Amino acid sequence: MAISFPINFEKMSGSGNDFIVIDNRNSIVHLEDQPEFTRKICTRMFSVGGNGLIFIEKSNMADFSWKFYNGDGSIADMCGNGARCAARFAFRNNIAKSKMEFETTAGNIQAEILANDTVVRIQMTKPFDFRLGLSMSLNGKEHAVAFVNTGVPHAVIFVEEENTPVKKLGRKVRFHELFEPKGTNASFARVLNDGRLEVRTYERGIEDETMACGTGAVAAALFATMQRGMESPIEIVTAGGDVLTVMFDLLDGPVAENVFLEGPVRLIYKGQLTAEALL
Repeated sequence: MAISFPINFEKMSGSGNDFIVIDNRNSIVHLEDQPEFTRKICTRMFSVGGNGLIFIEKSNMADFSWKFYNGDGSIADMCGNGARCAARFAFRNNIAKSKMEFETTAGNIQAEILANDTVVRIQMTKPFDFRLGLSMSLNGKEHAVAFVNTGVPHAVIFVEEENTPVKKLGRKVRFHELFEPKGTNASFARVLNDGRLEVRTYERGIEDETMACGTGAVAAALFATMQRGMESPIEIVTAGGDVLTVMFDLLDGPVAENVFLEGPVRLIYKGQLTAEALL
């Protein structure tokens, strides 16, 4: 890799999803080097560590565009919590105003900075590919499964128990033949006594449960309305304890429009990468 160091970056957390964000509008890291660069930088204990890496890029049709990579170096079309981090980064670094638009490969995202720039609301891309009435056997028990693409694919299973083994079951869902060849993210949703929805997600590309998943929260909220009678807005309690709010209009079809995701974004630290971060 022909990369000049040091490289400025910010470490950000969207409700427990942690990301490394780099202003790459001057092509500090070339496109062909980005997957391997990401894999190394996202390796915990040996480098910065993170669920993913976001490159802020130039755009001719919006305030900016992004390249979003999972921690394993695979590219993802969309990430709700990553999008909220990217928006706050762009606002803080004078790349965009408090209301902005940016390009993703899943479509353009509208974002707004709220509450002294610590809360970010984004308008998600339109969900598609709803699949209802699926089922699969997990640990000898049959489970009803619903599927939708909320920017990335999500399978949603409603559970009653409090301590669902998300990593074990999620991996089986992620690689299940129903979702071949690319696989899916797997979200396990539980309706709480206070009317909120607890959502825990096994994420494809990270291959583990994460502390939060924005696109998974949206998928679970949509099916909570369709299958559990809940109404928008729906508060989502994440595995990390933060609360995300999902707002939407659900029409017959099913069709979901005006889908918004809102929640806190934290700037954890700013720093400079040295060449040793790639060792």
